[in-house]
Amino acid sequence: MTRAELPGLQTFLTIAELGSLRAAARALGVNPPAISHQLKAFEDRLGTPLFTRNTRSVTMTDAGRALFISTRHLVGAIEEALDTARDAAETKSGQLRITLPYRAWQLIIAPKLAAFETGYPDVELEFVINEALVDIVSEGFHAGIRLGDHLQNDMIARRLSTPQDGAYVASPDYLSRCGYPSHPRDLLLHSCIRHRQITSGRIAEWRFNDPDGEISVAVSGRLIFNDLRTVVDAARQGFGIGWSLRAGVEEELARGDLIEILPEFRVQRPAFYLYFPKSLARLGLLRSFIEHFAIVSEV
Repeated sequence: MTRAELPGLQTFLTIAELGSLRAAARALGVNPPAISHQLKAFEDRLGTPLFTRNTRSVTMTDAGRALFISTRHLVGAIEEALDTARDAAETKSGQLRITLPYRAWQLIIAPKLAAFETGYPDVELEFVINEALVDIVSEGFHAGIRLGDHLQNDMIARRLSTPQDGAYVASPDYLSRCGYPSHPRDLLLHSCIRHRQITSGRIAEWRFNDPDGEISVAVSGRLIFNDLRTVVDAARQGFGIGWSLRAGVEEELARGDLIEILPEFRVQRPAFYLYFPKSLARLGLLRSFIEHFAIVSEV
C-alpha cells in the first residue's frame, strides 16, 4: 500500500464500520458525493469493488470483507500513534538530555534548577558537561547549550543569558612575584595558562579591546589545558594568568583568591543559547525547559 491509498482506506473502513456513505460523510466531515468519489477511486486503484450499493444500503463484497478483517486494526493503531504524538507535545514528564559546558551549568542551570524540579517533578534531566561542539542529533541529545558563536548549524536557538564578559585573572601571589601588566602586550613577559579547544584542537586566542579596535596577543606559557575550569584553578594556585567568563569567577574575585587584570581591555563574549532541532520545536518537555530557563524577552 502506498501513502496515496491511506485516505481511501480510511474512507472504506469508516463506511464499513458505520454501514452507510452518509454516516461516513458525517463522521469524516465531508459531503456524501465526496465520500462516494473517494470510495470509487479507491476501488479503481485496487481493481475490485468493495461494496455492493443500492439506494438504501451498502454491503461488503467478499473482497471488501477480507480487506476489512485484515486492516481494521490499522486505523486504531494510527490514531493511537497520533494521540501519543499529541501527548508528547503537551506532556510534563519524561527525560531531556542536554549537552553543555560547565559555565552554562554554573551560571544558567544551577541557580534555577531547584525551582524547575519543584514545578516539574516528573521530568528527568540528564546533563552532559562537555566543552566540545557535538552533533546533538547523532549523539542522542534533545538540545545543547553553548555561547552564541558556537551553535550547531540548522538549529532553533533560544537565548538563556545576557552577553558574557571575559576576564583575565591571576592570583595575588603570582602578581606580587611577576608584576601587574598594564597593557595586553605586557603579557608577552608573563606565564600565561592557555586553553586548547577540544573541537578544533587550536589554542584559544587571547583577545582584547584596544582603543584602535580588537587585538589578539600571541601569549606563551608552559601550561595548556583542554578544560577552562582547570585553567582557572591553575591561575588560583599561582601558576600564571588565565582566562574565564567573568561571571564564572565572581566568588573568587570577591574573596580575593583571584584578581582581574586589564579590565579596561575586556572583551565581551556572546550570550548562552539553548539550541535544538526544528523537529523538536513542539516537544512539550523542551518547551517547559525553555519557558523556565530562558530570559523573559526570548521565551
